[in-house]
Amino acid sequence: MGANLSSSFADPNVYSLVGSLCLQPSPPPPRIKPGLGDLPESCVALVLEYLNPSEICRLAKLNRAFRGASWADFVWESKLPVNYEDLIERVFGDGLEDKLCKREVYTRLCRANSFDDGTKKAWLDKRTGGVCLSIASKGLAITGIDDRRYWNHIPTEESSFNSVAYLQQIWWFEVDGQFEFPFPAGTYSLFFRLQLGRAAKRFGRRICNTEHVHGWDIKPVQFQLWTSDGQYASSQCFLEDPGKWNLYHAGDFVVDGTNASTKLKFSMTQIDCTHTKGGLCLDSILVYPCKLKEGLGHF
Repeated sequence: MGANLSSSFADPNVYSLVGSLCLQPSPPPPRIKPGLGDLPESCVALVLEYLNPSEICRLAKLNRAFRGASWADFVWESKLPVNYEDLIERVFGDGLEDKLCKREVYTRLCRANSFDDGTKKAWLDKRTGGVCLSIASKGLAITGIDDRRYWNHIPTEESSFNSVAYLQQIWWFEVDGQFEFPFPAGTYSLFFRLQLGRAAKRFGRRICNTEHVHGWDIKPVQFQLWTSDGQYASSQCFLEDPGKWNLYHAGDFVVDGTNASTKLKFSMTQIDCTHTKGGLCLDSILVYPCKLKEGLGHF
């Protein structure tokens, strides 16, 4: 048996077989095709610059390259208003752009940011990047507001300011306001957010008391606005739809971008003293870019 084992190791055919196995080249590894993850972040960022913010955020979830590119400052600076530094100074007043990257600045501006002792809010529309502004009833000059026989500030969850001015009854109805704000160039619309009747909840359901609603169908209400550069607009209408919040369009104005900020004055009046009027909730004033009009409901 030992002889047979010895002879098998000496067999040249065995050496030949072993040698051929050792010298045979191994097959090449499978070729890996390049994917999105192989793109340089700088190239990805150039593509993201042409997308809207929601698309950028969705693509940031693809891989590390897209996630890193989605934080590039130049990508988000292209989504910010051209005068975003003026906006930040007016709303925050603390040089916020020096503390945050541009994506964080954009995110912060898209929130409803309160300023001027909580009487105003400003934000960017997420779809268009347009600048929007809201002024609470407490930030307006209302004739008779200090006399509780006529007006009261009542708390409500239906206002973004958590309260509205409620008119029980008055002869001379007048609401005025003015402000200055750095709107970017564009065309804007000003609205009054109003409701006939006083809403409340009973057993978890919304009800609206219209007991004091009267006088608004006799004469129309007049809305007016003026700008510091001489623009003027006006409109008038009867108030209607008790129990529903409606936006009443006062007028439009144009910002050409040559001034750092725009001064606005506006009013809502029904001063015919032949009859009283009442049962009205005044929530706020809204200023929106005109291109957003169609998504605002009734005005």
